[in-house]
Amino acid sequence: MRKRSLIFLIVAAVSLFAFGLAVSPEAKAAYPDKTIRLMVPFPAGGNTDIIARALGNELSKNLGVSVVIENRGGAGGLLGSEIVAKSPADGYSIMMVSASHVINPSMQKKIPYDTIKDFAGISMVADVPTVLVVHPSVQAKTLKELIAMAKARPGQLNFASSGNGTVGHLSGELLKSMAQIKMEHVPYKGNGPAMTDLLGGHVQLLFSSMPAAIPHIQSGMLRAIVMTGAKRSPAAPNIPTMAEAGLPGFEVSTGFGLFAPAKTPRAVISRLHDEVVKALKVPSVRDSLASQGAEPIGSTPEEYDSFVRSEIAKWAKVCKEAGIQPE
Repeated sequence: MRKRSLIFLIVAAVSLFAFGLAVSPEAKAAYPDKTIRLMVPFPAGGNTDIIARALGNELSKNLGVSVVIENRGGAGGLLGSEIVAKSPADGYSIMMVSASHVINPSMQKKIPYDTIKDFAGISMVADVPTVLVVHPSVQAKTLKELIAMAKARPGQLNFASSGNGTVGHLSGELLKSMAQIKMEHVPYKGNGPAMTDLLGGHVQLLFSSMPAAIPHIQSGMLRAIVMTGAKRSPAAPNIPTMAEAGLPGFEVSTGFGLFAPAKTPRAVISRLHDEVVKALKVPSVRDSLASQGAEPIGSTPEEYDSFVRSEIAKWAKVCKEAGIQPE
């Protein structure tokens, strides 16, 4: 009897062990079961940080774990991005990026990761529209008039930007290339100083984020010429797009999106994507995005990866044609 009981116990133990081997890691510990780090590779307080925090708060509620924001600014976003690129591909280290992520490959000589191969897209979260504004002393009221003026006065128009290699700078270079005009670039240390000099008439043009430009457009201190997005902005529906104004193919996105390290399990990517889409429908999140002039997107991982590849190629072409060398 004792012998029979012992055999039964051995068989039961072996069966349980075999069952344990058959159970996948995902089944043993459903994702997520611990804190998720959401890296923001810029200092606190900027657009990327504000959007990440609004999204992170909602993700925490829906995922049932804390989503902790970690700010690691420096080197145009490279420092924080490197940390995530080299983190375990388990879904517990993700990253919010801005347009600098797709511009850096053309502007930085040494990048400590592969911008395409080392990351898996989760979703483009939001897009902040960019608007081309001019000082009232510029007589042109439309894009066609502005291009005609630039061709009649080659090199005499100055366009400001918030710095070399920024979206505003490369937008101006793209306009020069596509419209075949000559303008002088005047870089500043931030959008604030650039806007101040534009308001003072020291420069004539600026590709600005919508939130910074709207008050001055409404007051009449600046004139809006075009939006750079694929469609008109709900915040300024009367401003035409580049395509509507006569320059099809000119699209510039200041996209904010989420990445995970490459090789993160597909099930984890899908779960995070679904929660992002759900969060973007919450009124408080949408209000927070609207305060930054951002429009919610919620693209699929495949759409976001495709967008990133196309943006990297586009800016590489712009930089090459403009003779911009990486530093």
